[in-house]
Amino acid sequence: MAERYDWTTVEILELLQTPLLDLVYEAQTVHRQHNGSHDVQLATLLSVKTGGCVEDCGYCAQSAHHETPVQAQPLMDVATVLSEAEAAKAAGASRFCMGWAWREIREGKAFDEMLAMVRGVRALGLEACVTAGMLNESQAERLAAAGLTAYNHNLDTGPEYYDQVITTRSYGDRLQTLERVRKAGITLCCGGIIGLGESLRDRARMLEILSTMNPHPESVPINVLVGIEGTPLHEQAPVDPLELVRMCATARILMPRSKVRLSAGRESLSQEAQVLCLMAGVNSIFYGEKLLTVGNNSGDRDRALLKEIGVKPLQPKFTANFPT
Repeated sequence: MAERYDWTTVEILELLQTPLLDLVYEAQTVHRQHNGSHDVQLATLLSVKTGGCVEDCGYCAQSAHHETPVQAQPLMDVATVLSEAEAAKAAGASRFCMGWAWREIREGKAFDEMLAMVRGVRALGLEACVTAGMLNESQAERLAAAGLTAYNHNLDTGPEYYDQVITTRSYGDRLQTLERVRKAGITLCCGGIIGLGESLRDRARMLEILSTMNPHPESVPINVLVGIEGTPLHEQAPVDPLELVRMCATARILMPRSKVRLSAGRESLSQEAQVLCLMAGVNSIFYGEKLLTVGNNSGDRDRALLKEIGVKPLQPKFTANFPT
């Protein structure tokens, strides 16, 4: 199957409702055709600036609008972050992701330290990803010059449902940030969350926005809502793991070369459900016992699972002075 950038909502809805075994077979076929190896990239995510965010994202424990168990913490210093990156590398990760609970990147000392962290992570031979809200063109260019591999800025859901989840910024703000990142030459890490109360059509619309980008986002994280006490979405019904498998498989078919990343919510999945996701074309997992403020599988558990099914951690490929 050739890569396409003209997928429609109707086509994507049909994929999401394809009999599961047929859908997984098609996704696995596409994955083998375009990626060959079954190796899985291990990515570690660290919260550099935790809590106190002015956004009102209904799923997020770090929002200042919600009373949650998460308390605002001061910014971590450069040395501490790079020490965490070294530990992640030693544990097998090849991508180190850093998060700041901001509405938008702030200039000054904090941004200078962000640049130093990016340079330090790249010097370790790791891919570096940052998620820190909106940014302007100058900031994107300076992050690119520091060697940033990827910028994460998720769409979260489809455009028609977005204002039911977040009201403090628009879908257009999200897309504008992605355009600035792409223009600066940084790869995109952009996906979403299922289990927010959205419809199947909303999921299809989110995948439509992603899959009609040219080029496709290089990284597409698929998250399952982790209900945090105190957030508006805390009591949403749990997602059936097979719905997650469908999302992963459909994302793989729509975006054949992207890294489809199994992200938040993996801690609650059985080994069998995770293997089904891998069969459906997932080729990256977030690795480490915490994703920002929520729990994740232990490294030992992940390594044991990958060994059991014969999958190896993907190693970064180097171009010039930096891995890609």
